[in-house]
Amino acid sequence: MEEHIGVIGAGSWGTTLAHLLAEKGFSVSLWVYEKDLAETIQKTKENTLYLPGFSLSERIMPSGNIEEVIRHRSLLVMVVPSHVYRSVALQMVPHLQENAVIVSATKGIENETLLTMSGIWKEILPESLGIRVVTLAGPSFAREVMQKTPTAVTVAAEDRETARKVQHVFHTPYFRVYTSPDKVGVELAGALKNVIAIAAGVCDGLGYGLNTRAALITRGLAEITRLGVRMGAHPLTFAGLSGIGDLLLTCTGDLSRNRTVGFRLGRGETLQEILADMRMVAEGIRTCTSVYELAKKLHVDMPICEQMYQILHENKNPRQAVWDLMERDLKSELEFPLP
Repeated sequence: MEEHIGVIGAGSWGTTLAHLLAEKGFSVSLWVYEKDLAETIQKTKENTLYLPGFSLSERIMPSGNIEEVIRHRSLLVMVVPSHVYRSVALQMVPHLQENAVIVSATKGIENETLLTMSGIWKEILPESLGIRVVTLAGPSFAREVMQKTPTAVTVAAEDRETARKVQHVFHTPYFRVYTSPDKVGVELAGALKNVIAIAAGVCDGLGYGLNTRAALITRGLAEITRLGVRMGAHPLTFAGLSGIGDLLLTCTGDLSRNRTVGFRLGRGETLQEILADMRMVAEGIRTCTSVYELAKKLHVDMPICEQMYQILHENKNPRQAVWDLMERDLKSELEFPLP
């Protein structure tokens, strides 16, 4: 890997990854959508909009010119919201270096196509370029990584050698990186956990206790695993960092935007009221629509995600949604026969 890396997206996570790489000695070009923010980062070495209170490395070079950021880079890190992922990726394609590696750190599923982020790349990249796309996921709040709190994540790629190269690029004494061959599972786990996190927040906002949260997380993991396996993922992936690890963090952590949305819904606010004063994206809101459509398309039973879709997009009363989940037909917990 060359020593100059391009990071696309200057939200809290993109800025954090750029800082991590810069502190390792890489020169990092950071594409910033907001022109004023790019100038602020350049002058103050602080992302005052998305990551206030942290001094950024001098080796980060912010820019509003996406071509400038990605030109002649063999390693790029993609960290833009899922709903603009395709449009930004399309801007990048004409300027990509052959055989470059793209590390996708966005967690979501495109509403219109029901594709994961690497699925979008697969659809738009010319095979002749030889671009390899890997996925970075796992339980990792940006602010804690900036504080150098010990954190563990996973890099998933079909090509083991590429995964190992990216593993070494990102690894630090406080940021441990594992590898996985199951890109489908890692991507789906990272996207779907946000929907369950909103549901966990709803339960907390309604005033339910720890019993409820534990049940919600466990049955939510069962839904995520069912859909993932149906789409070709390995079931053990969901017992790993990108599965139960990220799910636990996002469902219980106060820094979780998705849990916060759910908490406010449980307290009686409308989605419109919540979104009106949110600066950063809660990916689970959009992903919920994709998951709802995927479950119908693939005939996968996902009752929690279905109830969340009705709360978010059909104005269903959250307390009624919980009641409907509890009063479904009784069934076995295990979905396979014991020997």
